[in-house]
Amino acid sequence: MRAALAPGVRLLRALPRDSRYRGLTLVLTFLSYTSYHLSRKPISIVKSQLHLNCSALGPNPHNDSNSTTWCSWAPFDGDNYKELFGALDNAFLVAYAIGMFISGIFGERLPLRYYLSGGMVLSGLFTALFGLGYFWDIHVLWYFIIVQVCNGLVQTTGWPAVVACVGNWFGKGKRGLIMGIWNSHTSVGNILGSLIAGVWVSSAWGLSFVVPGIIIAVVGIICFFFLVEYPEDVDCNPPLHHMAADENPGGVTTSEKDPEAVISNEGPLSLSGQSSVDHSKSSKEPAEEPEAISFFGALRIPGVVEFSLCLLFAKLVSYTFLYWLPLYIVNVAHFGATEAGNLSTLFDVGGILGGIFAGLISDYTGGRATTCCVMLVVAAPMLFLYNHVGQNGIGVSVAMLIICGALVNGPYALITTAVSADLGTHESLKGNAKALSTVTAIIDGTGSVGAALGPLLAGLISPTGWNNVFYMLIAADVLACLLLARVVVKEARGWCGPMARQRG
Repeated sequence: MRAALAPGVRLLRALPRDSRYRGLTLVLTFLSYTSYHLSRKPISIVKSQLHLNCSALGPNPHNDSNSTTWCSWAPFDGDNYKELFGALDNAFLVAYAIGMFISGIFGERLPLRYYLSGGMVLSGLFTALFGLGYFWDIHVLWYFIIVQVCNGLVQTTGWPAVVACVGNWFGKGKRGLIMGIWNSHTSVGNILGSLIAGVWVSSAWGLSFVVPGIIIAVVGIICFFFLVEYPEDVDCNPPLHHMAADENPGGVTTSEKDPEAVISNEGPLSLSGQSSVDHSKSSKEPAEEPEAISFFGALRIPGVVEFSLCLLFAKLVSYTFLYWLPLYIVNVAHFGATEAGNLSTLFDVGGILGGIFAGLISDYTGGRATTCCVMLVVAAPMLFLYNHVGQNGIGVSVAMLIICGALVNGPYALITTAVSADLGTHESLKGNAKALSTVTAIIDGTGSVGAALGPLLAGLISPTGWNNVFYMLIAADVLACLLLARVVVKEARGWCGPMARQRG
């Protein structure tokens, strides 16, 4: 007797062809960037193991010295260990920031599938090489720094490629919500990276890097075999990135809109991406492929500079937490390395919620910049409170970490996903989709400068006290908010115009 068709297969057959491929693209790019962040997280977990307080283990069994760091991993066993950790962080992050500006240019000119999968395999190699330093008994600082530099460069292949792929498949109407949910890969990767690294951090910390390295390489190979870059490649309909004036539910006609407005009040576009019949037919017709946009041409797109500089300071705060939160919990709350790593994942849980919330609100209001600005304003006092009362009991610590994670990572997630895709398909480009990877790289590359500065400043400031580190983070949040002031004013004017006409 033959069994009935599996329920999952029946569901897939019921879905439209376009939806199946869109779902495949979302899943593959989600897994890809989850593995990228999974491979970046172990260093923050392993730091506390590289420099241990060995008092509980007694004197050094080899020479009977009274050193409290005899069981630490040289060269991180000295009093300057925080500066050395800062050097490791910045070896990766500076290379990542520099490489990101170049990566987008290559991403526009190379097949995204090859570019992404090749970068993932190389990322796996260099992540594993860091961990192999444990098994090869390497105690030379320059080995770890060179591996971090190489890893930072090859990891720049990830973000422009995955955002370009998703932007090619999804229109703007529901982009904030879709990408808000999709962008949870960042936090999911951080959580999985923390948990995987925590398994071996106290026994064989090298495996905390080797296992994530294997994972990202395997996912890269899967992407090579299954990722589809453009809807046209599989005879699907491309999404509609801009709507006609009479279809705009916001009530603002084309002539009334600011010609430089970064965000327009566009209505939702169905996930199937269906446009008019003429549009569907024209998408099937071969057309001359447009030239990729230049670096300076991308900078002239309205809003790119403002959001890039805002992301610099927003990412400074986020990456300081990414690299230093477990060590802060160990030093202030006096948890062990594994417990601190597990507790730090709550910050990323908040980041998932914040990214979804920011995308949903920005879709509903049409105000990407305003959504970011409000969350940044609220984040500043929350950071102050977490530093002063966040360790007063496990319940308070859990709640504050989730709230701070949502407020800090919400704007960061929105800018790097929906805003980047919006600007990469801006109406001033006249349908040229060859700007998406370059714009994404410029925005994220500028943000990566902040990502490099944050851990560096934390390493330099933390010896003077953790309070000063949090004052630096609060100042960065305020500056990020101020840099969006011009775009927020434009969005407010766009809302006030229709309201004034309705009252009149």
